[in-house]
Amino acid sequence: MERFTDDTFCEACKSTVGVDFKIKTVELRGKKIRLQIWDTAGQERFNSITSAYYRSAKGIILVYDITKKETFDDLPKWMKMIDKYASEDAELLLVGNKLDCEVDREISRQQGEKFAQQITGMRFCEASAKDNFNVDEIFLKLVDDILKKMPLDVIRNELSNSILSLQPEPEIPPELPPPRPHIRCC
Repeated sequence: MERFTDDTFCEACKSTVGVDFKIKTVELRGKKIRLQIWDTAGQERFNSITSAYYRSAKGIILVYDITKKETFDDLPKWMKMIDKYASEDAELLLVGNKLDCEVDREISRQQGEKFAQQITGMRFCEASAKDNFNVDEIFLKLVDDILKKMPLDVIRNELSNSILSLQPEPEIPPELPPPRPHIRCC
């Protein structure tokens, strides 16, 4: 998310705690499209919080680390969350990240492809946030796939306003504390 929205990469940055949020406007199909991108935490203790963010998502990117088998092994758990909370119309994309660490690879490309093929409509690709390989392409392809699913009258109406927002803000349960400001390490 950081690489796509800010074109930055921080090797020493820690995992997302709770939820992180960014906005980026892209140009696609000759129109400006405002994306709201939510990065949810992978830790089990945040499941009750992160489930609220699945409900209104039009696209979901599942990311695993190709050098850490446990991140790949967690994919069925995430698919259960998606099946339970996300719309059936949400576009799904599986991404094997850290392609720059090929020598430490634990999960083959074929394993990622096989997992994605088991899920109806899920696409698969590999990327490197560090090397900025395939990052923009992942997001832009997902947005294009979302636009293809939208009814033409909605697209015409929304795009006529110059900026199309693909993601309404999720309904955040009232018991959640307000988000803390994002602190960057570098």
